[in-house]
Parts: sequence; C-alpha cells; structure tokens
Amino acid sequence: MIDATTTDVVVVGAGISGLAVADLLAVAGVRVSVLEARQRPGGRLLTARPSVDLGATWFWDGEHRVARLAERFGLDTFDQHLDGDTMYEDANGVRRLAGNLIDAPARRFAAGAAELANRLAGALPDGCVQLGCAAEAVQPDADGLIVTAGDRNWRAHHVVLALAPSLAVASIQLPPETPSDLLHVAAATPVWMGRIAKVVAVYNEPFWRADGLAGAGISRVGPMQEIHDMSGPHGRPAALFGFALAMLLGARPEAQILEQFRRLFGAAAERPEQLLIQDWSEERHTVPQQMSSSPATSDPDYSLYGHRLYQLPALDGRLHWSSTETATSHAGHIEGALVAGQRVAASILENLP
Repeated sequence: MIDATTTDVVVVGAGISGLAVADLLAVAGVRVSVLEARQRPGGRLLTARPSVDLGATWFWDGEHRVARLAERFGLDTFDQHLDGDTMYEDANGVRRLAGNLIDAPARRFAAGAAELANRLAGALPDGCVQLGCAAEAVQPDADGLIVTAGDRNWRAHHVVLALAPSLAVASIQLPPETPSDLLHVAAATPVWMGRIAKVVAVYNEPFWRADGLAGAGISRVGPMQEIHDMSGPHGRPAALFGFALAMLLGARPEAQILEQFRRLFGAAAERPEQLLIQDWSEERHTVPQQMSSSPATSDPDYSLYGHRLYQLPALDGRLHWSSTETATSHAGHIEGALVAGQRVAASILENLP
C-alpha cells in the first residue's frame, strides 16, 4: 500500500480553471487538494503591478462567468481605452489610420487579472492549495488514482489536469491505460500564448492620447505585431503593450522593441520608465520545454481546442481535463477556463461515490 494523503479530488494546476474547479467542489463539501508547481496561483494570469498584466488581460461582453466572479469578490473593472487613431507600419513605412481598427469594447481589472486568481485561491479552505508542488505521475490504485509530487502522494477518486494538455502529457507520467488517441490530441494541442512574448512599456503619462492616438498599432515589420493601450483607470499607470512572436525576438530585444515604439508613437515612446518582457514560450510550467526550444515547423492547430475527447473523462471516468484549451466556447479566454472548470466540476459531482 502506497503511503498517501487521502482526499476526494486532486486538481493539478492552480490557474484560474483549476481554482474554479476546486471552488465549486469545495462549496459542495467535497475534499479537494490543488497542486501547483509555481510559487504562486494564477498560471497565465500574471500581474506585475496594478493594471499591468503580463498574461491574460481582458474580458468581453457576454462573458458572464468572469463578470460574476469579479462581482463576487468586489473587484473593480474598467473599460479598455478605445478613442483615437491607429498606427500602421509595413515595408513602405509608417502611416496613421483613422479610428481604432484593432480594439473592441472590453473590460479590464483595476488591480490586474491575477487578483481574480488570488481571491479565488484565498476563498478555498486552508491548506487546499499546495504551492511549489509539481505533479510528476498519476497511477491507478484500488480506490482510485494516486498523484505523486516529489516525495508526497495523494490518493483520490478523481484527478483533474488543469493545465495546458500538451504540458500535462509532457511533464506528467500518465497510466498506460490512458487512451492513445487522447494522448495524441493532447500532445498536438497548442498552448494558448505558448509562442508569444508580451511586452509592456510603462510611462509617466499616456502622451499618445494627447496626440489623438488610441495606443493601437499594427505592424508587418515587427518585432511586435500588434500594440494596445494598457493604461490603468484614468490613464494611470500609463502603458503600452504589444504581442510578439517569441521566436522573432533577437539577442537585443529591448533595443528592437524601443525602436519600434519610437517609429510608431514618437520619441517619447522610446523612453519608458519601465520595460517588461514576459516570454511565455520560456515558462516551463506553461509550455513543454522541448516544444519551446524547437523551431516551429507548422502553424498551431487551434481546431483541437475543445476537442470531443477532452469532454469525456478517461480512466473509467476518473481523469478530467480543465484548461482554456479544452473549453467548447471562449477557448483561449479567461471565460473559456471557467467554462472548462464548470464542466469538470459538474461531472465530478455527478460521479462521486
């Protein structure tokens, strides 16, 4: 008999999806343990300072789960800044285009998106979330499944893999009984944000607004392909952020980035108070490292998001998948992570002994 802590459910991953599963189960009186490899909850919800998100940022109209969660915890939200013109650059140079051509009405969290995860983790029972606890293996047991993390084991009726599917199959030894077609789909499912570096430049004021610009930029030159205003409420803190394919950042990414900001928004944009670069492809608890270190040979197959195999628990209904990549709606959004979490929690509550 393996020495193990006995619980009802083990959730692997304390991103917003895993925390949502744990929250719904705990409210129903189910014993649950959440194992998180990082020293913080939140996963791809990462906030450097209030309103400066290095991961997930927005939620949109119709995303009711996120809105309800923010309301539950009394989190202030505000509208994404939209007013002004768009800057566009290609091989022929830089042009100003009338209106904001890339931003849509959206909401942001005044304290940053990570506060949503922090509050959800804080609402769970004491000791529920185990930080710095990377799951290494899942194996069958007479009474369910055993999860091993370092020198500790947990025995549970159900296990939830609440992390990107490709990371799960790359970093966790799963039982031989796990269906091969499921493993194939999981390994091929792209990690949302897995190839992206998010760049944020913080300034003492949103000077581009005074010039009638929205802080929106489109580039065919790079390294950033699109740029948005990321200023906080009422423009404080002032910030611009851009998405860049991580593989396109050279040996001196700061110089390339600041030069691009200058081309699009003028000399003031080249002198931020702070420049933050979050390369998600290098996050070993987000992206399989053999994937991040290999050159991309094909476009990511996003059609695998919400795949039918993720909707069906494996291993006699005991192994579940919960991440934004597995959601049948809003995949890639915070809302998608919550959609997946609700599905998994409902399935487990219907099938507990």
